[in-house]
Amino acid sequence: MNLVDCAPAEVMSPRAGVPGRVVTTVVTIVMTAMTALAFWGHSDAHGTTTVLLLDLVVGTAACALMPVLLHRPVTGALALTVLAALSPVATPTATFGASYVARWRRFPVAVAVAVAGVGAHAIQGVSRPQGGLSFGWWVFVVVVAYAALVGWGALGQARRSLIVSLRERAHRAEAEQGRRVAEARVAERAQIAREMHDVLAHRLSLVATYAGALEFRPDASPEKLSRAAGVVRAGVHEALDELREVISLLRDDDPEAADGRPQPVLTDLPRLVGESLDAGMRVRLDDRTADPAAMPATTGRTAYRVVQEGLTNARKHAPGVPVEVTLDGRPGTDLVIDLRNPLPDGPPAVPAIPGSGTGLIGLTERVRLAGGRLDHEITSGEFRLRASLPWPA
Repeated sequence: MNLVDCAPAEVMSPRAGVPGRVVTTVVTIVMTAMTALAFWGHSDAHGTTTVLLLDLVVGTAACALMPVLLHRPVTGALALTVLAALSPVATPTATFGASYVARWRRFPVAVAVAVAGVGAHAIQGVSRPQGGLSFGWWVFVVVVAYAALVGWGALGQARRSLIVSLRERAHRAEAEQGRRVAEARVAERAQIAREMHDVLAHRLSLVATYAGALEFRPDASPEKLSRAAGVVRAGVHEALDELREVISLLRDDDPEAADGRPQPVLTDLPRLVGESLDAGMRVRLDDRTADPAAMPATTGRTAYRVVQEGLTNARKHAPGVPVEVTLDGRPGTDLVIDLRNPLPDGPPAVPAIPGSGTGLIGLTERVRLAGGRLDHEITSGEFRLRASLPWPA
């Protein structure tokens, strides 16, 4: 299909939902009325039968070509131009055709059709002189008229291109906004997963430890059984509270202000270690930090999660072995967290609570987002977790 000479009639529609047949019908009726007026005007000036018959045939052919013009602009405009050379009755449709081509086709094509129109009307001026105008003035008027039509069409085409460009930009901006919203949702889900794992895995592993004691030591004294059951009950309540806290923090724009509960920081590590000691773990905390209270809350929370994840993994995979936690650093340097524990003798223990296997992966991402680095390895018969976090001065 020739793209230069083919355009749907719908492009003339001012509204997207108007069918092309309606547009074609309306344009044909309007141009038929203008052709009839032109025929009426020239029938008074040139009343001979031959001329009137020619004008009638040309006018009828011009009206019949309107649907062709709307669907094949260049072909229709050139055909109307030929008719305009034969009779001035076709002038309204020929000029409309030139304007239509200028609006919907490339500028060189529009200029070529306009030049053909000027030539046709020059022929018309010779064969059918216009009363009151010399041939020179007639050609001048025709040239000015076609130049105005081409310019007006080019202006309309530029305006339409601008509107299309702005619409495409709006669509791209909307799509970009949708993509950002989707990415934000994915990031929020990842944050929820990290917080759920960090908070609940530690608490539930403590509960599982006490529940295991109840299962394997049914001969314990009633006082010990009662104490263990109380710890399990308290641990479950704390896990539920922390779950609600995590959800509230994720819903609130200011995590530190949600429900009035501050997030854990570096100074909360002794409490975290104390919970592990109460659960029967052997943990040694060596805190060499200069001023832990001066650490930014975000860095302190990340450090807390690193130690929490390390203790949780040790409790799951190496129960009963001693764990050593060392912290060192001061403002202006890096906070270094070193957590190590010997590997258990025999085959690896089956965790009381099955893990997702992504705890260290999520922790590595958390530390990386905080500007630090986390490494973990098995060397010299022990598991070692080492993190380095920037500590601004």
